[in-house]
Amino acid sequence: MGKFNSLPMRGFGRSAVPMSLLGFGAAPIGNLYQPLTDAQASAAVASALAAGIRYFDTAPHYGFGLSETRLGAALAQVSATDTVIVSTKVGRLLVPSTSNASVRHGFADAPLLEPQFDYSYDGVMRSFEASLQRLQREHIDILLAHDLGPLTHGADHPARFREFMDGGYRAMSELKAGGQVTAIGLGTNEWQICEAALKHGDFDGFLLAGRYTLLEQSACESFLPLCARRGASVILGGPFNSGILATGVKSADIASGKMPLYYNYEPAPQAIIDRVAQLETVCEEFAVPLAAAALQFPAAHPQICSVLAGLASDAQVQQSLAWMNTPIPDELWQRLRECELLHPAAPTPA
Repeated sequence: MGKFNSLPMRGFGRSAVPMSLLGFGAAPIGNLYQPLTDAQASAAVASALAAGIRYFDTAPHYGFGLSETRLGAALAQVSATDTVIVSTKVGRLLVPSTSNASVRHGFADAPLLEPQFDYSYDGVMRSFEASLQRLQREHIDILLAHDLGPLTHGADHPARFREFMDGGYRAMSELKAGGQVTAIGLGTNEWQICEAALKHGDFDGFLLAGRYTLLEQSACESFLPLCARRGASVILGGPFNSGILATGVKSADIASGKMPLYYNYEPAPQAIIDRVAQLETVCEEFAVPLAAAALQFPAAHPQICSVLAGLASDAQVQQSLAWMNTPIPDELWQRLRECELLHPAAPTPA
């Protein structure tokens, strides 16, 4: 495989792991919502590599090992002289399942395994070793503790957080000190738990899904400034808030009910639909695709080192690149501020 094309690069926290500004979210190649073949998954990864995408994020949870296995096989074809950055996650162990459901936890036709939360020292070490085997790697660039927080664990959150800080965090720190991992952090849908974690441990950064987007920017009030003070970076996942910022709300298919609207993994409430309509109207005024503004906006914050797009095909890779490179006039961002659709402290692309 030849040299990568050029994409802007940013470092991940004090570790300075080099991240491409556009990253490859590998949940779709774990059969998220719909099945893919191994060949389709490999082609999507190859397309991303050819386009200059150097950062790939996966997790044992994505297709119950399928995403890691497919990503590992595809990246095994990359020349040793080319830099590829991989992040994966710990916090769940995969155990045998007897379910005959075709879709489980959102993943279609996945291996007969069931994810089981385990943030203990031993659980994290076992998860890490299994990921190395599936990814065909001897080293992981970024290791993230997956889905801590009350949104996932409810009343069990305090116990899970203690389990992690007393056990899993110690395991991750040892792996980093031993050189098996370059950087550690959390991967979550809640910036509040990342902020809490910084009070108890030393993390290089975080993968925050859906919580710093065109739709919501409260993370820029206290969390992102705290990251700046602590030298921690943030990978922004879910820039389209589960899809609604990619599709908008005005197309004929949406109006007819043929295409459902999702926000935060669930059907979008009316207040969100109304706000997206406002955002879409401003983008239409400047002839800019809403998805382009949604993909470029998070990257304007200096603490955001990469924006992840879930990718499953060459077409999706090319579309994401086109959105990331769409010229957007300053006047669009100014209009969004005038309409009070952006937080006053949120920086916008220059």
